[in-house]
Amino acid sequence: MIAEQAAQQPTRVAVVGTSCAGKTTLARSVSRALGAPHVELDVLYWGPNWTPRPVEEFRSRVQTAVAAPAWVIDGNYSAVRDLVWREATTLVWLNYSFAVVFSRAVLRTLRRVITREELFAGNRESLRSITDPDWIPWWVLRTHSRRRREYAARLRQPEFAHLEVFELTQPSHADSFLTASGTIRRDRGAGWRVRYP
Repeated sequence: MIAEQAAQQPTRVAVVGTSCAGKTTLARSVSRALGAPHVELDVLYWGPNWTPRPVEEFRSRVQTAVAAPAWVIDGNYSAVRDLVWREATTLVWLNYSFAVVFSRAVLRTLRRVITREELFAGNRESLRSITDPDWIPWWVLRTHSRRRREYAARLRQPEFAHLEVFELTQPSHADSFLTASGTIRRDRGAGWRVRYP
């Protein structure tokens, strides 16, 4: 049965959702379950001192990543959405409530500030950024509703009809998305739903 499930597993999975929804955590779990490389778009985008890479360089890096036969990619960058979504076989949308995501944003940011956790290219978060409109909690405040509307609209577009889309609306749905055996659960009664066939 497990071998049968494994044969049906997707090989190129895009994990999307607003900032702090838990994309990277879920993507790592899916990556391990599938035995496919995990690619974090933030790593490809950011250089030292929070310097974004030029768009063409960023797209080139992503193009190389999606050329692989199997992968799990997490991130929301519109500059490369066409590259990722076009090649993906499956899309997992973490569509959680604002309360869940905003509380995670605040707690995660504070934890990273306190622990001085190193992020992409040696960057670290700082409380000095609190006045920056792109500081993660403010970013979530500004983009959560817009992103929900945007994804709902985009996933109805014909160019993305090839995607098998799983919309997870609660963190517990992400927990049940993976079975104990490490294979992706395909039954429709697992606490999550496919909204866009």
